[in-house]
Amino acid sequence: MRHPLIEIAEQPFLKSVLPEFSIGDTVDVHCRIVEGDKERVQIFNGVVIARQGAGINERFFVRRIVANEGVERTFLIHSPNVVEVNVRRRGKVRRAKLFYLRYRVGKARKVRELRVQKKSKAQRELSAASA
Repeated sequence: MRHPLIEIAEQPFLKSVLPEFSIGDTVDVHCRIVEGDKERVQIFNGVVIARQGAGINERFFVRRIVANEGVERTFLIHSPNVVEVNVRRRGKVRRAKLFYLRYRVGKARKVRELRVQKKSKAQRELSAASA
């Protein structure tokens, strides 16, 4: 449980609109990078393997494979350096932490895709008529 005074002190630094993603999703994290006096946005894409913390300390871990080497990076959700988070694929997972992906090789390191079935036009009209 967090102290109410800490929550009040953190309130001005929290983002008003949070990105909506979960564990197992493949995401593009647009990250602001400062090099000297120049500033640019770099995209880090990978699978979200964990979320931790609360309030301003909430963070998520993204893992990707570069040249057959695993690279993990931690991002603070409320950081001003995280410009946006785009979900590319929804993952179907059954646990909260996917650290076991570190030890998988080849196709075994893939996360199954969660297929969301869109309502057909007839189904939408039927649900609108009944409501």
